[in-house]
Amino acid sequence: MVYLFVHVIWSVRRREPLLSKPVRRVLFPHLQKEWEEKGIRIVALNGVEDHVHCLVQLLASQNLLQVLKSIRGSAAAWINESKLLSLPGELEWEEDFWAASVSPSGVKQVVEYIGKQEEYHKGKTLENELEIFDKFKESLV
Repeated sequence: MVYLFVHVIWSVRRREPLLSKPVRRVLFPHLQKEWEEKGIRIVALNGVEDHVHCLVQLLASQNLLQVLKSIRGSAAAWINESKLLSLPGELEWEEDFWAASVSPSGVKQVVEYIGKQEEYHKGKTLENELEIFDKFKESLV
């Protein structure tokens, strides 16, 4: 089988801090189960109040944009329709997202990175993080 690992980051519209810790604790396991049932393999999923990191394992037949639309769409719909979670506003995502392929040898490192999002973002914003990723990608070219 052919797999492609992709690290994807997307944010809440206007970077609103809607994804509190209690929301993430309920949302992420629910969504991981739902996406697995749809044939979308989520290797790692985590985030902070204003954005989400996801390492997805795509089959050769899967399209990243379609998978991401499904993931983000179902997440927003579930939160907005859920009686379990109460947000100060309706959850919407920014249209843009960041994505980079990950070599199989780098999967473990990315999983660890995604798992430490709360710790990482104690001192850095999403913008700081994306600048670092962009510089790293430029150095590879």
